[in-house]
Amino acid sequence: MKELLKIGFGGGCHWCTEAVFQAVKGVGEVNQGYISTAQEKEIFYEGVLVYYDPEIISLEKLIELHLQTHQSTSNHCMRSKYLSAVYVFENIQRLKVNFILNELQNNFTEKIITKAYDFGKFKASRKEIRDYYKTDPERPFCQVYIKPKLEKLRKYHASILK
Repeated sequence: MKELLKIGFGGGCHWCTEAVFQAVKGVGEVNQGYISTAQEKEIFYEGVLVYYDPEIISLEKLIELHLQTHQSTSNHCMRSKYLSAVYVFENIQRLKVNFILNELQNNFTEKIITKAYDFGKFKASRKEIRDYYKTDPERPFCQVYIKPKLEKLRKYHASILK
């Protein structure tokens, strides 16, 4: 089996972020939970770890999707829970992510607040809330918050969806 690359994302509810990346071709696994940065290992934010095949989906496309499916230009009051982040695992990955974020800024009129952070720790969500959208897409939360994100993906990125 081919080895997948790993990247972390945070920015909004991990249920939403999980559902977005589970819908993308080339993503083999999405682990939902709580992520800290290397600098603040005891402060956890909702996030996901995404394992992907770079021959099917690029890191740039994953970051683009992430920026488009959470409030990546808004420093709102929930940032203490939802850090707008791309969590990286090595220096070269951080350099790539910073380059991509800088390039993608051209697609936005407001400043992107999403930053690359060195990964600290991961704590998985309890089993009952993992695969939240997949297990019951009719839940009110799924209909109100997740479904519109997936519809946006279908509208603008249908070719890369499973």
